[in-house]
Amino acid sequence: MSRSARYFFAFLLSAWVALAAAQVVAVPKPGPKDLCPVCGMLVSKYPNWVATIVYKAGHAHHFDGAKDMFKFRFEPAKYAAGHKREDMASIWVTDFYNLQPVEARKAFYVTGSDVLGPMGHEFVPLATREDAADFLKEHKGKKILTFEQVTKDMPARLDDGGF
Repeated sequence: MSRSARYFFAFLLSAWVALAAAQVVAVPKPGPKDLCPVCGMLVSKYPNWVATIVYKAGHAHHFDGAKDMFKFRFEPAKYAAGHKREDMASIWVTDFYNLQPVEARKAFYVTGSDVLGPMGHEFVPLATREDAADFLKEHKGKKILTFEQVTKDMPARLDDGGF
């Protein structure tokens, strides 16, 4: 194979890899009748707060905010019989500033702010730590948490007035 042919194939391979890496994951959107399995609210009425858990089997549960998503994540069988954490393929939240889906495990969550979600005090999701720090300052937030720092008791503490 000639040198120019090798360069051409190397270019095609690198372009294919770049395109594959840049593919955007399509997060399912809630339909007009989808109810939050935790509180029963119509999720589509609150598009700026939607959180979604997608299961390996392909179906999804939508939530009216990250707080109810976390409640569900810690005790899925309590809200949907037969559902388990290990069957969850991906979890998404809506970034407060750009209103785009962000992987929940990569997001940062501000608590104790003056911004309320559909169910009151909320884990306000932001895509970057810098955005979370700005939001915390602008909206009198108290804490920035990562996904892994959110514990089972925290959603109920938010219901009781925040922390």
